[in-house]
Amino acid sequence: MQYSPKVMDHFANPRNVGEFPDADGVGEVGNPACGDIMKMSIKVKDNVIVDVKFKTFGCGAAIAVSSMVSEMAKGKSLAEAMAITNDLVAEELGGLPKNKMHCSNLGADALHEAIKNYEDKRAGRVPAAAPAGDLHEHEGEACACPYCDTALEEENKAFCRACHVEFEECPACSGITKKGDAKCIHCGAPLGKAS
Repeated sequence: MQYSPKVMDHFANPRNVGEFPDADGVGEVGNPACGDIMKMSIKVKDNVIVDVKFKTFGCGAAIAVSSMVSEMAKGKSLAEAMAITNDLVAEELGGLPKNKMHCSNLGADALHEAIKNYEDKRAGRVPAAAPAGDLHEHEGEACACPYCDTALEEENKAFCRACHVEFEECPACSGITKKGDAKCIHCGAPLGKAS
């Protein structure tokens, strides 16, 4: 399955990128080993999500999912936003390839964590840090190249043999991008000189 036009649009033109310094709730989920990390920040008024921002480090599907979730959650009550599921996100995007469905889980999970964080703050509870075992582990799926979606080898996740791309970390956003690119594919920050 190829990416739908809606996925490509949300990847190329992501909505609501960023974060709030004074967010009412923040949720972060992901697997740093694979590079899929999503952080959702929400602003809430009268139990309605009035604004959403996200930062996502991962493949194009992960960015598109975050963008779509941010759009789906705006204007929804907290209960309505908690009802956003991975299947609803994938459906709204016109479908996702099977090996990218975990991205829709991450998007919904990050939103739900932001809502839980907001509710914990309101109740005066200080949320504990999530245990390392709670990180999304792709449920047996291999980590994939953010450029060609080929599974990366366990012993060398900094290089894709299929498209011959070597990766480096962006110093501005910590996203994984192609070594030698002029700017980061995630945040647009200028990178070092092309190698």
